[in-house]
Amino acid sequence: MNAETTPKVPVALTIAGSDSGGGAGIQADLRTFAFHCVHGTSAITCVTAQNTLGVNRVDAMAPEAVVAQIRAVYEDIGVQAAKTGMLLNKEIIAAVAQQVKALEIHNLVVDPVMVSRTGAQLIDDDAVKSLRNLLIPLATIITPNRYEAQILSGLQINSLDDMRAAAQIIHQNTGAKVVLVKGGGMQGSVRGVDIWFDGHKMETLTTKHVDTKNSHGTGCTLSAAIAAHLALGSDLLTAVRKAKEYVTSALSYSLDIGKGQGPVGHFFPLLISGERQV
Repeated sequence: MNAETTPKVPVALTIAGSDSGGGAGIQADLRTFAFHCVHGTSAITCVTAQNTLGVNRVDAMAPEAVVAQIRAVYEDIGVQAAKTGMLLNKEIIAAVAQQVKALEIHNLVVDPVMVSRTGAQLIDDDAVKSLRNLLIPLATIITPNRYEAQILSGLQINSLDDMRAAAQIIHQNTGAKVVLVKGGGMQGSVRGVDIWFDGHKMETLTTKHVDTKNSHGTGCTLSAAIAAHLALGSDLLTAVRKAKEYVTSALSYSLDIGKGQGPVGHFFPLLISGERQV
């Protein structure tokens, strides 16, 4: 097959931060896109110095540099789906939102990175406000974790019913087409159970629970997998279901590297193949 007859590959764009440890951020996103046979492009919003033990330093990109990356990709290559991750500050958030509107980027997955799954706030209050008011209303789907859903809904979330109520409030108040409240930070039988709400249908999405300390990058990976399936043409609920299955498999083959919390195994079939050869 020559280049002229090779089918075009779907393209997905990640607008997020760089993780020097390779477990989350654009590194996780690009691995996830590649696994799904989607060409991954990127606009880097910030550069972190981090490893499995934590984040040592964060340097923001200039908003103009983020805009230039987005436009360079969109105007030449095109984008079938996009996802956002760590946007860091209100200036970058405003710039990204303006580009999403101006370029009419569709299939936008917003991972509203505000609070870690352990409850630590990652961006300041002004950035949270900008994310809520400027970017989330443009989202095809938003994927808040427990603590982010608490901020967006104003509810304390301790149960499945709380997650359902939060999803409804977030949908009503933000303008996002679909809300997926993630249960990775929950306890007991609710852990890992996600709630989907599109304004009409409420779905409880479950997969098997994987008991591992090495879960770094799960949120980035899930949102990237959703974007990949949207780029491939899946409907939104199917994209979410397939993305959850992928993350569950990647967690089952998470990487025990470093001295802290390792990442999920994005290329788990290669890990399985390696086991068989040993």
